[in-house]
Amino acid sequence: MRIGTFVLAAQFPGQGPGEALHRAVRSAEAAEESGLDSVWLAEHHFVPYGVCPSATTLAALLLGRTRRIRVGTAVSVLPNHHPVALAEQAALLHLTSGGRFSLGVGRGGPWVDLEVFGGGIDAYENGFPESLGLLLDWLREPRVAGRGERFGFREVAVVPRADELLADGSAQGPEVIVACTSPKTVRLAAGRGLPMLLGMHCGDEEKAEMVALWRTAAREAGQPPEVVEGAAHVSAGVAQIEDGPGTATETLVKTMPGWLRQGLDAHVTVDGRHRVMRDPVAYTELLCGLHPVGPPQLAADRLAATAERTGITRFALLVEGSGDLAATEENVRRLGADVLPLLT
Repeated sequence: MRIGTFVLAAQFPGQGPGEALHRAVRSAEAAEESGLDSVWLAEHHFVPYGVCPSATTLAALLLGRTRRIRVGTAVSVLPNHHPVALAEQAALLHLTSGGRFSLGVGRGGPWVDLEVFGGGIDAYENGFPESLGLLLDWLREPRVAGRGERFGFREVAVVPRADELLADGSAQGPEVIVACTSPKTVRLAAGRGLPMLLGMHCGDEEKAEMVALWRTAAREAGQPPEVVEGAAHVSAGVAQIEDGPGTATETLVKTMPGWLRQGLDAHVTVDGRHRVMRDPVAYTELLCGLHPVGPPQLAADRLAATAERTGITRFALLVEGSGDLAATEENVRRLGADVLPLLT
Protein backbone atom coordinates (compact mmCIF):
# COMPACT_ATOMS: atom_id res chain seq x y z
CA MET A 1 0.00 0.00 0.00
CA ARG A 2 1.45 3.37 -1.04
CA ILE A 3 -0.13 6.31 0.79
CA GLY A 4 0.45 9.85 -0.40
CA THR A 5 -1.09 13.26 0.09
CA PHE A 6 -3.11 15.32 -2.39
CA VAL A 7 -2.33 19.03 -2.08
CA LEU A 8 -4.62 21.67 -3.57
CA ALA A 9 -3.25 24.72 -1.73
CA ALA A 10 -6.86 25.44 -0.82
CA GLN A 11 -7.64 29.00 0.20
CA PHE A 12 -10.26 28.87 2.96
CA PRO A 13 -12.50 31.88 3.75
CA GLY A 14 -10.56 34.55 5.61
CA GLN A 15 -7.20 33.31 4.38
CA GLY A 16 -4.83 34.76 1.82
CA PRO A 17 -3.05 32.86 -0.99
CA GLY A 18 0.27 33.04 0.85
CA GLU A 19 -1.17 31.25 3.87
CA ALA A 20 -2.64 28.53 1.65
CA LEU A 21 0.66 28.02 -0.18
CA HIS A 22 2.66 27.91 3.05
CA ARG A 23 0.33 25.22 4.39
CA ALA A 24 0.72 23.30 1.13
CA VAL A 25 4.51 23.35 1.35
CA ARG A 26 4.56 22.40 5.03
CA SER A 27 2.11 19.54 4.51
CA ALA A 28 4.36 18.14 1.78
CA GLU A 29 7.44 18.38 3.98
CA ALA A 30 5.48 16.71 6.79
CA ALA A 31 4.53 13.87 4.42
CA GLU A 32 8.19 13.01 3.92
CA GLU A 33 8.91 13.35 7.63
CA SER A 34 6.00 10.99 8.38
CA GLY A 35 7.13 8.23 6.03
CA LEU A 36 4.42 8.64 3.40
CA ASP A 37 5.05 7.62 -0.20
CA SER A 38 4.21 10.65 -2.29
CA VAL A 39 2.80 14.14 -2.66
CA TRP A 40 0.45 15.02 -5.53
CA LEU A 41 0.00 18.68 -6.47
CA ALA A 42 -3.02 20.24 -8.14
CA GLU A 43 -3.01 23.39 -10.27
CA HIS A 44 -5.81 25.91 -10.74
CA HIS A 45 -6.18 29.39 -12.17
CA PHE A 46 -8.17 32.42 -11.05
CA VAL A 47 -10.06 30.65 -8.22
CA PRO A 48 -9.47 30.23 -4.47
CA TYR A 49 -10.39 26.53 -4.74
CA GLY A 50 -6.65 26.04 -5.21
CA VAL A 51 -4.09 28.82 -5.51
CA CYS A 52 -1.18 26.90 -7.05
CA PRO A 53 -1.12 27.96 -10.74
CA SER A 54 1.82 25.73 -11.70
CA ALA A 55 2.08 22.23 -10.27
CA THR A 56 5.46 21.68 -11.93
CA THR A 57 6.91 24.82 -10.33
CA LEU A 58 5.72 23.80 -6.88
CA ALA A 59 6.99 20.26 -7.57
CA ALA A 60 10.44 21.68 -8.31
CA LEU A 61 10.46 23.50 -4.96
CA LEU A 62 9.38 20.39 -3.05
CA LEU A 63 11.81 18.09 -4.85
CA GLY A 64 14.56 20.45 -3.77
CA ARG A 65 13.39 20.42 -0.14
CA THR A 66 12.97 16.64 0.12
CA ARG A 67 15.22 13.63 -0.41
CA ARG A 68 13.02 10.53 -0.58
CA ILE A 69 9.38 11.20 -1.32
CA ARG A 70 7.89 11.06 -4.82
CA VAL A 71 6.34 14.34 -6.05
CA GLY A 72 3.74 14.37 -8.81
CA THR A 73 1.28 16.69 -10.51
CA ALA A 74 -2.42 15.94 -10.12
CA VAL A 75 -2.72 17.33 -12.60
CA SER A 76 -1.03 19.57 -15.10
CA VAL A 77 -3.89 20.65 -17.39
CA LEU A 78 -2.77 19.91 -20.94
CA PRO A 79 -5.04 22.36 -22.82
CA ASN A 80 -3.34 25.20 -20.91
CA HIS A 81 0.19 24.04 -21.76
CA HIS A 82 2.24 23.47 -24.87
CA PRO A 83 2.97 19.73 -24.56
CA VAL A 84 6.62 20.16 -25.54
CA ALA A 85 7.18 22.83 -22.89
CA LEU A 86 5.51 20.63 -20.27
CA ALA A 87 7.51 17.58 -21.36
CA GLU A 88 10.75 19.58 -21.10
CA GLN A 89 9.85 20.56 -17.53
CA ALA A 90 9.01 16.94 -16.70
CA ALA A 91 12.33 15.73 -18.10
CA LEU A 92 14.20 18.39 -16.13
CA LEU A 93 12.49 17.47 -12.84
CA HIS A 94 12.89 13.75 -13.50
CA LEU A 95 16.62 13.99 -14.15
CA THR A 96 17.50 16.46 -11.42
CA SER A 97 15.49 14.61 -8.74
CA GLY A 98 16.91 11.19 -9.47
CA GLY A 99 13.63 9.91 -10.88
CA ARG A 100 11.30 11.08 -8.08
CA PHE A 101 8.93 13.07 -10.31
CA SER A 102 5.61 11.85 -11.74
CA LEU A 103 3.73 13.82 -14.37
CA GLY A 104 -0.03 13.63 -14.03
CA VAL A 105 -1.96 15.22 -16.88
CA GLY A 106 -5.62 15.88 -17.49
CA ARG A 107 -8.11 17.59 -19.77
CA GLY A 108 -9.31 20.04 -17.13
CA GLY A 109 -12.64 21.78 -17.50
CA PRO A 110 -14.35 24.25 -19.86
CA TRP A 111 -13.08 27.19 -17.84
CA VAL A 112 -12.04 30.69 -18.78
CA ASP A 113 -8.44 29.43 -18.54
CA LEU A 114 -8.85 28.28 -22.15
CA GLU A 115 -9.46 31.88 -23.22
CA VAL A 116 -6.64 33.35 -21.16
CA PHE A 117 -4.01 30.85 -22.28
CA GLY A 118 -5.22 30.71 -25.87
CA GLY A 119 -6.09 27.05 -26.18
CA GLY A 120 -9.77 27.69 -26.78
CA ILE A 121 -12.68 25.34 -26.33
CA ASP A 122 -11.44 23.03 -29.10
CA ALA A 123 -8.30 22.25 -27.10
CA TYR A 124 -10.56 21.05 -24.29
CA GLU A 125 -13.13 19.18 -26.36
CA ASN A 126 -10.93 17.65 -29.08
CA GLY A 127 -7.25 18.41 -28.56
CA PHE A 128 -6.31 16.20 -25.61
CA PRO A 129 -5.27 13.07 -27.60
CA GLU A 130 -2.95 15.06 -29.87
CA SER A 131 -1.38 16.90 -26.94
CA LEU A 132 -0.88 13.69 -24.97
CA GLY A 133 0.69 11.96 -27.96
CA LEU A 134 3.14 14.79 -28.56
CA LEU A 135 4.08 14.93 -24.89
CA LEU A 136 4.77 11.19 -24.80
CA ASP A 137 6.83 11.36 -28.00
CA TRP A 138 8.98 14.07 -26.42
CA LEU A 139 9.58 11.93 -23.33
CA ARG A 140 10.50 8.82 -25.35
CA GLU A 141 12.16 9.82 -28.64
CA PRO A 142 15.51 11.48 -29.53
CA ARG A 143 13.95 13.78 -32.15
CA VAL A 144 10.35 14.94 -32.55
CA ALA A 145 8.29 16.79 -35.14
CA GLY A 146 4.82 18.24 -34.71
CA ARG A 147 2.48 16.77 -37.31
CA GLY A 148 -0.94 17.29 -35.76
CA GLU A 149 -3.79 19.72 -36.39
CA ARG A 150 -2.85 21.98 -33.49
CA PHE A 151 0.93 21.55 -33.23
CA GLY A 152 2.98 21.65 -36.39
CA PHE A 153 6.75 22.15 -36.41
CA ARG A 154 9.88 20.80 -38.06
CA GLU A 155 11.81 17.97 -36.44
CA VAL A 156 13.98 19.10 -33.54
CA ALA A 157 16.32 17.42 -31.09
CA VAL A 158 15.01 16.48 -27.66
CA VAL A 159 17.31 18.09 -25.08
CA PRO A 160 17.60 16.92 -22.36
CA ARG A 161 16.53 13.35 -23.02
CA ALA A 162 14.17 12.19 -20.29
CA ASP A 163 15.46 8.61 -20.54
CA GLU A 164 19.12 9.39 -19.90
CA LEU A 165 20.84 7.21 -17.32
CA LEU A 166 20.13 8.13 -13.72
CA ALA A 167 22.48 7.62 -10.81
CA ASP A 168 20.94 4.19 -10.11
CA GLY A 169 21.64 3.06 -13.67
CA SER A 170 18.01 3.17 -14.84
CA ALA A 171 17.16 4.85 -18.12
CA GLN A 172 13.37 5.16 -17.98
CA GLY A 173 11.66 8.53 -18.34
CA PRO A 174 9.22 10.00 -15.81
CA GLU A 175 6.03 8.23 -14.92
CA VAL A 176 3.02 9.69 -16.75
CA ILE A 177 -0.49 9.34 -15.28
CA VAL A 178 -3.79 10.43 -16.84
CA ALA A 179 -6.74 11.83 -14.86
CA CYS A 180 -9.78 9.92 -16.09
CA THR A 181 -13.41 10.94 -15.62
CA SER A 182 -15.01 9.40 -18.73
CA PRO A 183 -14.86 6.09 -20.62
CA LYS A 184 -13.29 7.91 -23.58
CA THR A 185 -10.33 9.08 -21.50
CA VAL A 186 -10.04 5.66 -19.82
CA ARG A 187 -9.68 4.05 -23.25
CA LEU A 188 -7.16 6.69 -24.34
CA ALA A 189 -4.99 6.05 -21.26
CA ALA A 190 -5.32 2.30 -21.64
CA GLY A 191 -4.30 2.41 -25.29
CA ARG A 192 -1.08 4.12 -24.24
CA GLY A 193 -0.57 1.83 -21.25
CA LEU A 194 -0.73 4.79 -18.87
CA PRO A 195 -2.13 4.42 -15.33
CA MET A 196 -5.14 6.44 -14.24
CA LEU A 197 -5.75 9.01 -11.53
CA LEU A 198 -9.35 8.57 -10.34
CA GLY A 199 -11.17 11.40 -8.57
CA MET A 200 -12.18 11.66 -4.94
CA HIS A 201 -15.86 12.06 -5.88
CA CYS A 202 -15.96 8.43 -7.09
CA GLY A 203 -16.84 5.49 -4.88
CA ASP A 204 -15.24 2.06 -4.97
CA GLU A 205 -17.80 0.57 -7.34
CA GLU A 206 -17.28 3.26 -9.96
CA LYS A 207 -13.51 3.06 -9.64
CA ALA A 208 -13.62 -0.73 -9.99
CA GLU A 209 -15.66 -0.36 -13.19
CA MET A 210 -13.12 2.11 -14.60
CA VAL A 211 -10.22 -0.21 -13.77
CA ALA A 212 -12.03 -3.10 -15.48
CA LEU A 213 -12.66 -0.96 -18.57
CA TRP A 214 -9.01 0.13 -18.59
CA ARG A 215 -7.81 -3.48 -18.51
CA THR A 216 -10.13 -4.53 -21.32
CA ALA A 217 -9.14 -1.56 -23.48
CA ALA A 218 -5.43 -2.09 -22.76
CA ARG A 219 -5.64 -5.73 -23.85
CA GLU A 220 -7.53 -4.76 -26.99
CA ALA A 221 -4.82 -2.19 -27.77
CA GLY A 222 -2.16 -4.90 -27.56
CA GLN A 223 -0.57 -3.86 -24.28
CA PRO A 224 1.53 -6.72 -22.83
CA PRO A 225 0.18 -8.64 -19.81
CA GLU A 226 2.76 -7.14 -17.44
CA VAL A 227 1.53 -3.63 -18.32
CA VAL A 228 -2.13 -4.58 -17.93
CA GLU A 229 -1.67 -6.33 -14.59
CA GLY A 230 1.00 -4.01 -13.21
CA ALA A 231 -0.62 -0.63 -13.91
CA ALA A 232 -0.22 1.51 -10.79
CA HIS A 233 -3.45 3.49 -10.81
CA VAL A 234 -3.94 6.18 -8.16
CA SER A 235 -7.12 6.75 -6.14
CA ALA A 236 -7.73 10.29 -4.88
CA GLY A 237 -9.59 10.76 -1.61
CA VAL A 238 -9.87 12.71 1.63
CA ALA A 239 -8.22 11.82 4.93
CA GLN A 240 -8.87 13.24 8.40
CA ILE A 241 -7.57 11.21 11.32
CA GLU A 242 -9.07 11.89 14.76
CA ASP A 243 -9.89 9.56 17.65
CA GLY A 244 -13.43 10.38 18.72
CA PRO A 245 -16.38 8.78 16.91
CA GLY A 246 -17.58 11.28 14.35
CA THR A 247 -15.01 13.90 15.39
CA ALA A 248 -13.16 13.89 12.08
CA THR A 249 -16.38 14.22 10.11
CA GLU A 250 -17.46 17.11 12.34
CA THR A 251 -14.16 18.87 11.67
CA LEU A 252 -14.54 18.64 7.90
CA VAL A 253 -18.25 19.50 7.84
CA LYS A 254 -17.43 22.69 9.75
CA THR A 255 -14.63 23.79 7.42
CA MET A 256 -14.84 22.29 3.95
CA PRO A 257 -18.25 23.61 2.82
CA GLY A 258 -17.11 27.24 3.16
CA TRP A 259 -14.03 26.53 1.06
CA LEU A 260 -16.00 24.53 -1.51
CA ARG A 261 -18.71 27.18 -1.79
CA GLN A 262 -16.20 30.01 -2.25
CA GLY A 263 -13.84 28.04 -4.49
CA LEU A 264 -16.21 26.22 -6.80
CA ASP A 265 -18.52 29.20 -7.21
CA ALA A 266 -15.60 31.22 -8.59
CA HIS A 267 -15.22 29.02 -11.68
CA VAL A 268 -16.26 30.77 -14.91
CA THR A 269 -16.98 28.79 -18.07
CA VAL A 270 -15.26 29.88 -21.26
CA ASP A 271 -18.41 29.68 -23.40
CA GLY A 272 -21.14 30.61 -20.90
CA ARG A 273 -22.43 27.07 -20.60
CA HIS A 274 -24.64 26.37 -17.60
CA ARG A 275 -23.00 24.63 -14.68
CA VAL A 276 -24.49 23.21 -11.51
CA MET A 277 -22.43 23.39 -8.33
CA ARG A 278 -22.69 20.54 -5.86
CA ASP A 279 -24.24 21.31 -2.50
CA PRO A 280 -21.08 21.90 -0.41
CA VAL A 281 -22.37 20.29 2.79
CA ALA A 282 -23.78 17.22 1.03
CA TYR A 283 -20.56 16.85 -0.97
CA THR A 284 -18.44 17.05 2.19
CA GLU A 285 -20.61 14.42 3.87
CA LEU A 286 -20.30 12.20 0.78
CA LEU A 287 -16.50 12.46 0.86
CA CYS A 288 -16.42 11.69 4.58
CA GLY A 289 -18.44 8.54 3.96
CA LEU A 290 -16.26 7.33 1.09
CA HIS A 291 -12.77 7.90 2.41
CA PRO A 292 -10.49 7.44 5.46
CA VAL A 293 -12.14 9.99 7.72
CA GLY A 294 -12.25 8.91 11.36
CA PRO A 295 -10.13 6.94 13.86
CA PRO A 296 -6.99 5.17 12.58
CA GLN A 297 -8.51 1.69 12.39
CA LEU A 298 -11.54 2.92 10.45
CA ALA A 299 -9.24 4.80 8.08
CA ALA A 300 -7.07 1.75 7.52
CA ASP A 301 -10.12 -0.45 6.96
CA ARG A 302 -11.51 1.91 4.32
CA LEU A 303 -8.21 2.08 2.46
CA ALA A 304 -7.88 -1.70 2.58
CA ALA A 305 -11.46 -2.13 1.36
CA THR A 306 -10.87 0.22 -1.59
CA ALA A 307 -7.73 -1.70 -2.51
CA GLU A 308 -9.57 -5.02 -2.34
CA ARG A 309 -12.57 -3.84 -4.35
CA THR A 310 -10.68 -1.92 -7.04
CA GLY A 311 -7.18 -3.38 -7.15
CA ILE A 312 -5.76 0.13 -6.59
CA THR A 313 -3.03 0.32 -3.95
CA ARG A 314 -1.81 3.89 -4.46
CA PHE A 315 -3.65 6.75 -2.76
CA ALA A 316 -3.50 10.54 -2.97
CA LEU A 317 -5.34 11.85 0.09
CA LEU A 318 -6.45 15.43 0.66
CA VAL A 319 -5.17 16.30 4.14
CA GLU A 320 -5.82 20.05 4.36
CA GLY A 321 -9.59 19.84 4.86
CA SER A 322 -9.41 21.51 8.27
CA GLY A 323 -7.92 24.64 6.68
CA ASP A 324 -5.53 24.96 9.63
CA LEU A 325 -1.76 24.58 9.39
CA ALA A 326 -1.16 22.87 12.73
CA ALA A 327 -4.14 20.55 12.28
CA THR A 328 -2.99 19.66 8.76
CA GLU A 329 0.51 18.80 9.94
CA GLU A 330 -0.95 16.66 12.74
CA ASN A 331 -3.26 14.94 10.26
CA VAL A 332 -0.30 14.04 8.05
CA ARG A 333 1.71 12.86 11.06
CA ARG A 334 -1.10 10.56 12.15
CA LEU A 335 -1.48 9.11 8.67
CA GLY A 336 2.14 8.02 8.87
CA ALA A 337 2.31 7.05 12.54
CA ASP A 338 -1.13 5.58 13.22
CA VAL A 339 -2.66 4.45 9.91
CA LEU A 340 0.26 3.29 7.78
CA PRO A 341 1.41 0.59 10.25
CA LEU A 342 -2.08 -0.94 10.13
CA LEU A 343 -1.75 -1.46 6.37
CA THR A 344 1.57 -3.28 6.31
